[in-house]
Amino acid sequence: MLTANAAAALLDTEAEAADIRTYLATQERKTLLRFLTCGSVDDGKSTLIGRLLYDTKLIFEDQLSVLEQDSKKHGTTGGDIDLALLVDGLEAERQQGITIDVAYRFFSTPKRKFIVADTPGHEQYTRNMATGASTADLAVVLVDARQGVLEQTRRHSIIASLLGIRHIVLAVNKIDLVDFDQQAFERIIADYESFVSDLDFSSVVAIPISARHGDNVTSVSERTPWYAGPSLIGHLENVEIGAEDRARPFRFPVQYVNRPNLDFRGFAGTITSGSIAVGSEVMVAKSGRRTRVKRIVTYDGDLASASEGQAVTLLLEDEVEVSRGEMLVTPESRPNVADQFAANVVWFDEHPLLPGRMYLLRTETEEVSATVTHLKHRVNINNFAHEAAKSLDLNEVGVCNLSLQAPIVFDSFKENRSTGSFILIDRVTNATVGAGMILHPLRRAANIHWQAMDVTKASRAALKHQKPAVLWFTGLSGSGKSTIANLLEKKLHAAGRHTYILDGDNVRHGLNRDLGFTEEDRVENIRRVAEVARLMVDAGLIVLVSFISPFQAERRMARDLMGDGEFIEVFVDTPFEECARRDPKGLYARALKGELKNFTGVDSPYEIPENPDLHLRTLGRSLENMADELESWLRERGYC
Repeated sequence: MLTANAAAALLDTEAEAADIRTYLATQERKTLLRFLTCGSVDDGKSTLIGRLLYDTKLIFEDQLSVLEQDSKKHGTTGGDIDLALLVDGLEAERQQGITIDVAYRFFSTPKRKFIVADTPGHEQYTRNMATGASTADLAVVLVDARQGVLEQTRRHSIIASLLGIRHIVLAVNKIDLVDFDQQAFERIIADYESFVSDLDFSSVVAIPISARHGDNVTSVSERTPWYAGPSLIGHLENVEIGAEDRARPFRFPVQYVNRPNLDFRGFAGTITSGSIAVGSEVMVAKSGRRTRVKRIVTYDGDLASASEGQAVTLLLEDEVEVSRGEMLVTPESRPNVADQFAANVVWFDEHPLLPGRMYLLRTETEEVSATVTHLKHRVNINNFAHEAAKSLDLNEVGVCNLSLQAPIVFDSFKENRSTGSFILIDRVTNATVGAGMILHPLRRAANIHWQAMDVTKASRAALKHQKPAVLWFTGLSGSGKSTIANLLEKKLHAAGRHTYILDGDNVRHGLNRDLGFTEEDRVENIRRVAEVARLMVDAGLIVLVSFISPFQAERRMARDLMGDGEFIEVFVDTPFEECARRDPKGLYARALKGELKNFTGVDSPYEIPENPDLHLRTLGRSLENMADELESWLRERGYC
């Protein structure tokens, strides 16, 4: 039997457990708001988040002690505690007094839970701000009351709009430094509202605050008697978010096909929108095949239904073909399936976005090669005007048409942020260079289809008794590319082979006569030639392409257009000094005098091939000998 003390202890334990369960249930029922702080540098974003954490009692005593010590070492507030240091965790951030990385913090109030992203204000870290905005429901745009609306304020507001944020809090910070002046506050409101009138925001709420001293942050301040609105935290607790999201149709990108045995074939992923139940009809987006959900499996057991945000494995009634990258959807509201679309693009890279250059486009589950076929316009961040442009530079925003090498499944970003977004990746460096928000599929993508042909590439090549290929000669001007290609073609022609030379200078007299020598035009020059070479390979020819083609990305693009073994990169390696000495066209002399701009090797770069199929070092060798070497190489491998 239990003693009285033991019984009392057991009752206390059970009471504590009940209290914990009640607390957890209460927390679970709270809604979650994701928001970010953004704006120009030194507007007080980190200080504001530190104030929110401090005032909501989420700083432990040991953290407060460390913060006091750090404030003496790194602080920028004199003898006061520097609340910004709660968020600026990188040593570089503390030393410079700025935010570099995106910092996420969780806090809660009796009414709501919050995840806040503190994003950097410096222009060079705009890509980090876009990262924080990609999952946010609301943006707190901070403005220094002394400075007003700045360029970065506008840039961040535009990016927030493009990334689907519909609710804005205009937090006019440091209001204490202008003596709580109502007119200064109202001037900033008028300036900002005039700018964002063309942006698609559902609400813009302006609040005068002092993040350092707490005015109007968690409670309304007596020092702004002229302000009749809520405190910042009061507004964040009550703003209605996501009503439109709850009506979005079912979308389930398949991330993994789970088949541990012959009796189980499930499709794992996270529901990005909508809900599903056992027995519901679903469709495979790309094929259009319909079936029904047989089971909804989770680690904790089967479910009768599941909704947005849940990670589940779906078992289907029929043996339909589904693989990673596919999407299960509701038949009543199908997504787009296309290989061309228009999109807003935010550019992150120091090297500009160039139409014609091929990138990797990645969605939640798919990865495909993509080309910007047309840069429709650049967005002026000061007045939202649409400006003509040939490229996008670091942190610029533009509207582009993209063409993909294979169709993908998507919605417009306005309809679904998860299935309407993508990133662009540099194919050479593997760096993320841009983020995109899909506007709509291009009509021509639905109207154009591949026409089946009875005579194939293989049959055309067999008639010529050769294996079609592209020999891509690359090297500096004057390196000997065209001469070697010409000698090789004479040998192949004498042997009865069917060939054609695409020479850089010759093509610019016709197909590419409208192109200059800027980086953008060089990219387009190679794109057009690569497409022509592909058609010639399809005709069964051996194509000899002689172009400087200075950029690795375009040579990679050309290779990817061809089939396996059809692209042969030939690096004609002649040192710059030797090319300049030869100078057969007098171009080096003009370029070195500054009379000829964008000349490769002088004021425009040449990116040396890293792993060419053939590396011809020309010094000390005759061009005839190198042509013989190439012919032997082709014969040994069955091309001719």
